[in-house]
Formats: sequence, C-alpha cells, structure tokens
Amino acid sequence: MNPVVFLTSNTSWYLYNFRRSTIEALREQGNRVICLSPPDDFSQRLADELGAEHVALPLDGKSTGALQELRSLCSIRKVMRHYRPDLVFNFTVKMNIYCGLVCALQNIPFANNISGLGTAFIHDSWLFRRVRQVYGLVNRRALHLFFQNEEDLAVFRSQGLLGDTPYTLLPGSGVDLQRFQASPLPIGGPFTFIMIARLLGDKGVREYVEACGKLKAQGLNVRCILVGPLGVSNRTAISEREISHWQDQGVVEYTGATDDVRPLLQQAHVMVLPSYREGMPRTVLEAAAMGRPAIVTDVPGCRHAIEPGVTGWLCEVRNTESLVAQMKGVFEKGPDHVIRAGVAARSRMEAHFSEAVVVKAYLDCLKASSSSSINHENTV
Repeated sequence: MNPVVFLTSNTSWYLYNFRRSTIEALREQGNRVICLSPPDDFSQRLADELGAEHVALPLDGKSTGALQELRSLCSIRKVMRHYRPDLVFNFTVKMNIYCGLVCALQNIPFANNISGLGTAFIHDSWLFRRVRQVYGLVNRRALHLFFQNEEDLAVFRSQGLLGDTPYTLLPGSGVDLQRFQASPLPIGGPFTFIMIARLLGDKGVREYVEACGKLKAQGLNVRCILVGPLGVSNRTAISEREISHWQDQGVVEYTGATDDVRPLLQQAHVMVLPSYREGMPRTVLEAAAMGRPAIVTDVPGCRHAIEPGVTGWLCEVRNTESLVAQMKGVFEKGPDHVIRAGVAARSRMEAHFSEAVVVKAYLDCLKASSSSSINHENTV
C-alpha cells in the first residue's frame, strides 16, 4: 500500500501556489497525497492538475469563536482517524496548532512549517498568549519543524516553543527558477510598482496604497498595481468596500487574485511588500528570480529576502513616509539602477533559493519518518 501523506493549510490557494512542486515530487515517489484545507477556487485544481486528493475542512482562519473552533478540531480528528496518514505536513499557524494537536493525540507523525509567526505573534492579548502556549506544547510532539528565517527560530527558542524537536532552516518555500526566469524591464510608460500579497492589514496593504497616493499627488509618473485574493480568512482582512474606494480614487490598479503572477511581474519595475512580519515572502523571491528588486520592511523574513542596498531596499514598518521615501528614491535613480539591482537579485536566487532544496528537505523528512531517524539539527 502506498504511503499516505497529508498537506494541510488554511487555504487550498496556498497549497496550489506554494506547495505545487512538493505535491508533484511526493506523488512521483509513489505516495498518496491528500490536501486538507477549506474549499476555495483552487481545491479542485489540486486534484485535476496536481493529482492530489482534496478533503474539505470547515475552518475560518479569522474565527476565535469556541463553537467554530471546536467544529474544526472535530473535523480534523475525524479525518485523521479515517485515513491514518504516514506523515502530515502542516502549513500556517492555525493548522500547525490544530492538526498538530490532533496528530499528537492520535500518535500520527507530523511536521510543522513555521512560515512566519502570524497574527498570534504580531498582536498581544490574553488569547494570543494562550495560543502561543499551545503552539509550544504541540511543537514538542512534532517529528520535525521547518523554519524560514533565523529570527523566527530564535523567537521560538527564547519563548520555549521549540523544545528538543529537530528542525531545519529552509530558504522559504523556494522558487522554481525554471518557471520564474529573468525578464527585461518594461520599456516606456510609467515607472511601475507592484505589491502581491494576501489582502491583509498585517501585510502592509494600507501603507502601500497610501504611499502610492502620495507619490501620485507629488506628480510622479508612477503606476501602482495591487495583486491578491479578497475574502481572506483572517482577522486583519481588507474589505471589498475598501478596495473599491481605492480604485475609485485611482490610487491603485487592483487585479484580483491570480495563479500566475509572471505576466504582472513583467509589467513592473519594483516589487513592494511593507509587511509587519514574514517567514520568507515567496512573492519577493519570485520577483527577484524574474530580475525585480524589492522594497520591503525592516522586519524578520522581509529583510532576509533581500540584500539591502544590493537586491532591494528597506523601509520602516508601519511607516508610510519611510515607504514613500524609498519608492521615490528608486524612481528618481531611474531604470539603470533598478536593472543592476534586478540582476543581483536573480543571481542571489540562483545561489541560495532554489525550490529543489526545499522539496528535498520534505522528501528527506518523509524518509526519516519511516525509519524513525532524523538529525537533530540540519541547516540548508
């Protein structure tokens, strides 16, 4: 019987866009791959295009209501008891905690991926402090933990959320360097900025939009594109009404969600991500692979995704004026400056951020789970 491997997330969109190569590699090795996530437009594509099975999960990422959360936990418990997977890879904070807790109680091997600390660490309250405590208890029962930057690892260690669980430090979720190839900057037309992210307040969407408005008010010939899914299940989600207001003002061009960002990146000169905190932002890495430098906030994850002053530039978090200054500075230096930074960004991706490294780490984890032997620490 083929091994059963689960991948869990709070959206099917995430699994399809960020874990496609991992799913394909697991299937190529003869594993039965099952994706557990709330249903969305990408759920069926996991099956039709990647050959994985999809199990729908009743989960609301922004919910904190006891009944809704209990319902999610009961559903996960029922699914895990039915399939008894050989290994579960959990992605996103809520799935790390909920699926990890269920797997620990049912003695099912699981690995948690810490791809950023999320709302539970950005904000502080009695609830989020309890969430962090449970997170630590779950992680101590994990077979393996995957981190995307050293600062998140240090936070988990300092707060006692790591225990003796083996871990691997990965270059984010990696980039498919064949799919994301370097492309020339657009010729003619306005200087174009692009932000690609889930439409969350914690991603710095409002700071980006406000900065774009200020640049245009100063008479700069700039175009500002905003890409990402609406209706994200998160407490800091941007509303459709707010997006419509920005569009009516002519501040940004909102393109909606897409499963292929390459044509949009080809239209842009510089990527912008003023996020409050990240694990390792995949969109910045994809932009770099295509020769687009980035302006990002000086916070964990974001600052690791660039080489400041070489492949991108840093601005202060939650500071629109700082972001405006960086965007205006890049605009005034002109295309040649951006081209040099873009070439350096592509070279850095080739040297350190290949997706093949990440996929191999997951395959090695699966192999180790079957033999019950895994290194205590392994940094890729």
